[in-house]
Amino acid sequence: MPDFSLEKACSGYVTGFDEAGCGPWAGPLVAGAVLLIQEKLPQDLACQINDSKKLTSLKREKIFNHLMNLEGEACFSAMGICSVNEIDASNIRKAAMCAMERASRALKLPFSITPCLGLVDGTLKPELSYPVRSLIKGDTLSLSIAAASIIAKVTRDQIMKDLSVLHPEYGWERNAGYGTAYHRQALTRYGVTPHHRKTFAPVARLLIDEKSKLTIVKSSQV
Repeated sequence: MPDFSLEKACSGYVTGFDEAGCGPWAGPLVAGAVLLIQEKLPQDLACQINDSKKLTSLKREKIFNHLMNLEGEACFSAMGICSVNEIDASNIRKAAMCAMERASRALKLPFSITPCLGLVDGTLKPELSYPVRSLIKGDTLSLSIAAASIIAKVTRDQIMKDLSVLHPEYGWERNAGYGTAYHRQALTRYGVTPHHRKTFAPVARLLIDEKSKLTIVKSSQV
């Protein structure tokens, strides 16, 4: 379980960062930034915070709501989002760092609180106004990173649920845009939406196939 060991090793305030949505075929990438005030965070809540992937959706949402209720007191959080177009224009790694940098800039902190360190899950090192330390499986080590993973995951899941209302065929409210068998079959049947990542291999291959078919049809009409 994550704890405050890494945060306590720093002589000041620490911001945790994590992202949600690097792997899906559709939807934006969301990064969370969370600065927790250790002495004000309820112990019963701290004991529940964990890597978002190890929590059920109901548990994540419950913790998310608790953190939102503590916003501006024991918790300061923000999100950064990179759109599908931005992901396709660069690459997913650059998009993840961009989203984290946006989340950092979006943090609304009082003048008395200045981060001295950013703890980032994985190997990414976004350009922040303070030093950054990246940690493999950081969301299992640091409460700040784990909280950021929950903020990012719950936010992105809600975005995908909203998009599923516009495009119900793909099951995004259940698969969050990941490449499940259902999503793959729907993509083949209904085609590519504006919310699909066109540079991701399965989507790119489908676009090439559709273009080839269109070329063949046009050639046969000549």
